[in-house]
Amino acid sequence: MKNAKKDMNRRHFITRMAGAGAATLAFPFIAPRSWAANNGPALRVAMIGVGGIGGRHARDIERLGAVCPCYAEVDTRRVGNATSRWPDARGFQDYRKMFDEMSSEFDAVMVATPDHHHYPATVLALQHGKHCFTEKPLTHTIGEARRLTELAAGKQLATQMGNQGHANLGNRMTYSWVKSGAIGEILETHCWTNRPVWPQGMERPEGEDPVPAQLDWDVWIGPAPMRPFVHRTDKKANDEPDDSERGIYHPFSWRGWWDFGGGALGDMACHTMDGLYWTVFPRQPESFEMVKTTGFNGEAFPKESIIRLNFPEAEGARAFPLYWYSGGLKPERPDELAEDQELPERGFLIRGTKATVLATGDYGESPRIIPDEKRQEIGRSELLIDPSPGHPEEWFMACRGEKPWDFPESRFSYAGPFTEVVNLGVLAHQLEEGEKAHWDSENLRVTDRTELNRFVNKAYREGWDLG
Repeated sequence: MKNAKKDMNRRHFITRMAGAGAATLAFPFIAPRSWAANNGPALRVAMIGVGGIGGRHARDIERLGAVCPCYAEVDTRRVGNATSRWPDARGFQDYRKMFDEMSSEFDAVMVATPDHHHYPATVLALQHGKHCFTEKPLTHTIGEARRLTELAAGKQLATQMGNQGHANLGNRMTYSWVKSGAIGEILETHCWTNRPVWPQGMERPEGEDPVPAQLDWDVWIGPAPMRPFVHRTDKKANDEPDDSERGIYHPFSWRGWWDFGGGALGDMACHTMDGLYWTVFPRQPESFEMVKTTGFNGEAFPKESIIRLNFPEAEGARAFPLYWYSGGLKPERPDELAEDQELPERGFLIRGTKATVLATGDYGESPRIIPDEKRQEIGRSELLIDPSPGHPEEWFMACRGEKPWDFPESRFSYAGPFTEVVNLGVLAHQLEEGEKAHWDSENLRVTDRTELNRFVNKAYREGWDLG
C-alpha cells in the first residue's frame, strides 16, 4: 500500500517537563501517570475557545495523554468544560494576553473560536513556534488562507485543520477510485447540506442590550467591525441570557453573519467537499457563479443558495464544475440511482465518464459506486493512502515527535488552499443570481468584477492586525 509521504527521521520528543517554571500557576502540571511513565513528558496544549467544539478538543487532549495549562474563553460561563478536567489551568478571556503571559508554558494550541478569530489566533500560535490545530474553515477570508499557508511553510510545526472526516476510510476510498481512473474523468460534481440550522436572511437588529458580565464583547468582536451587543429580539427588561439560548450573535448564530462566519458553506464545505477536493488538489477554480439565491443583503447569508465553482483543465484532466447547495436544496436525482432510492439529506456526488460516486452524510464516510452494476465491476479498489490513526491522533503524534511534523493529512499546506476554494464560494454570495466572475488564483484577484476584490482580504480593528 502506497503512502504519499516521504520517510523522515523522527523528531526528538519534547524534553521540557510540563509545568516546569510555571510561576503563574498555583501548581505544576503533572502528566497522567500512564503516559508519563511510558512515553516521557506530556504534551502541553493551550485551548482557545472551550465551548462548543472546544469540548471535543478537551476530550481529545485528555484522552491522548496531554495536559492543558491554560485556556482562553471570552465567555466565562462556558469554561466548565476545561476547568473540570484541569482545575489548576489558568483562564483568560483574551488569547492575546495568554500568549503574552504564558507562551513558555505550552507547546501546542487548539483553536475553536468563531471563524473571524481563526486567523489571528492561528497566526499568534505559529509566530510563537507552537504546533496548531485550527477548526474549519481555516480562515475567514481567501487572503488569510494564503498567508497562513505561506507562514506555516516556513516553520516545521505540526498543523491540522479540524475537518475530521479527512481521516476516514470513505474519503480515502473516493480518492482511490478517482486517482486510479476507476470512474474515468470527472464530468461534474455536486455537494449539498441541510445547513443552515441557524437564522439567515435577516437584517441587522436595531438597539442594544446590556452585555452580560461574564462576556467580554470587545474581545468577542475582535478583528471585526464593532457593533452593539444584541441578545435576542423578544427580550424582556433586565433579562440575563443563559447558555441555553441562541442569541443574535453569541454563542451560536454568528455563522449566519458576514462579519463573523461563512454561512452554510463556511460551516460545512470543509467537510462535505473534502473527499472531492482531495482528488483534484491543488487545482483551484478559474471562475465562480451564483446560480440561485434567496438574496444577500450584505449582512446575513441567504436562506438558500446554489453556487457553481468552475475548475480548469489540469495535467490532462478535463475541466469540470462543482455545484454547492445549501438550505436543503439538492441536485437533480441521478439516473444511476435505483428506482427505490433517493438522494440523501447531505452528501456529495462525483459523476465520471465511467461511473459515479455518491457519498452519504457530511463527512464523506459512506461513498459507493452507482449504478449497482458498476459497483460490482469496480469493487473496492486498493487504498492509495494509508488508513489514518485518527484525525486528532495524526496531529498529536506529530506534535510529540512520534511522526514527522508534516504527518497530519489536513496540514495547512493542504487546508490553506482548500479553504481558499471554500471562501471563494463564500465570496460568490456577493453576486446576484445568474452572475459570474473570473478568478486569478495565483494573484488572488477577481479579474472582471474588480469591486469584489475588497472582500478577498479585510481590514482589522485596531489591535487585531497580527500578521
